[in-house]
This record gives sequence, structure tokens and C-alpha cells, in this order.
Amino acid sequence: MLVIGIDPGTAITGFGVIDEFLDKSLHLVEHGVIRTTSKMNADQRLQILHEKLTEILCTYQPQCAAVERLYFQRNVRTALNVGQARGVIMLALAQKSIPVYEYNPMDVKLAVTGYGLAEKNQVQQMVKALLCLAEIPKPDDAADALAIAICHAHSAKLSTLGI
Repeated sequence: MLVIGIDPGTAITGFGVIDEFLDKSLHLVEHGVIRTTSKMNADQRLQILHEKLTEILCTYQPQCAAVERLYFQRNVRTALNVGQARGVIMLALAQKSIPVYEYNPMDVKLAVTGYGLAEKNQVQQMVKALLCLAEIPKPDDAADALAIAICHAHSAKLSTLGI
């Protein structure tokens, strides 16, 4: 099962593509970020996000997508911007008929580390270990996206067992 994990943002959107083999092992396919600059208008940033994500989806053709659910933000402006980015991401995925699964940050931490309040470094270390990597994926947004993809791979296993 080829899964793309996405950590939404307007300035930086992380993505991580993993493959889960029949033996349930997880392997890194690709990871990275889509960047836009603050000098661009909001509509330009969203257009670039859509175009770049569509290219990634066409290149890797994931079977499903795991996207971080928007959680409460103290900064309303940040929440609105992330919400717009999520909308563009959801549109790109829908246009490619890719099923979307959403996870909140605590669920991701729990699935990856076994502890829902894990620190960022603990999650990154587990991403490294679970994907048998030599080092923690960089930048942080890409590592977060890989954690979201791993969360889905683990959650999908449980749902097939009826848990």
C-alpha cells in the first residue's frame, strides 16, 4: 500500500510517501516540502501548492492519503491560512480520486511512539527507526508528514482487524 502523508501549511507543506509491503514493513519512497514565500499573494501560494502537490501525486500515484487534521490554533490568522492550504490539498487529492484519512497530532504521536504526548524529537526518532533510515528526515515538516503516513499505515492495520 502506497501512502502519502501530508503536513499542511501555506509557507511549508510537508509530504512523505511510504510503501507498506505484504510483510507489514514500511519503506521510504520520497519525502520533502512544498515551499512558498511570504512575498506572494495568498492566491499565488495556494496555486503553487496545488500545482506542486498534483505533480507529486502524478509521480508517485499513492493509493491513499493521510492528512493532519487542523487542531485549535491560538492564532486565528494562522488557523485560517492552514485551513486554506488544507482545502487546496483536499481538492488535489479529490481530483485524483485518492481516499483521504485525517488524523489529529495526538493520534499521530500515539501511533508512531505509543505515547500521545510525545515530544517532537521522540516522534522523529521513531520515524527514523520505523523506516530504517540512517538519519532523521529533514526538514521537520517532511518528518511530520512521514509520521502522519506511518500513523495511517498502523491505523489501517487495526481497522482491518476490526479494532
